[in-house]
Amino acid sequence: MRTLVFFDLPNIYSADRKNYIKFKKYLTNEGFIMLQESVYSKISLNSQQCQFLLDRIRKNSPKKGIIQVLNITERQYAQMEYIIGTSNSKIIDSEDRLIVI
Repeated sequence: MRTLVFFDLPNIYSADRKNYIKFKKYLTNEGFIMLQESVYSKISLNSQQCQFLLDRIRKNSPKKGIIQVLNITERQYAQMEYIIGTSNSKIIDSEDRLIVI
């Protein structure tokens, strides 16, 4: 499964910018990779892990702005089409990247 996080956070005031940067750092530290400016993706083993991840995102999200989470299967993710541009091949974005402990 794949968890996609879409967010639009305010960054006009310095406190808002600080929260924006803190949330982006949280996502990267959690293992998400950036697809676009405010779209991040992470591979999960199953729906239970997706729910656990959703709870952690809720706990670490700022109070202002919009954050949306979408869980999809790998098959659905693989059907994504690039109209303009290509995927970033420098990042291993497959199940090979997943480490099971």
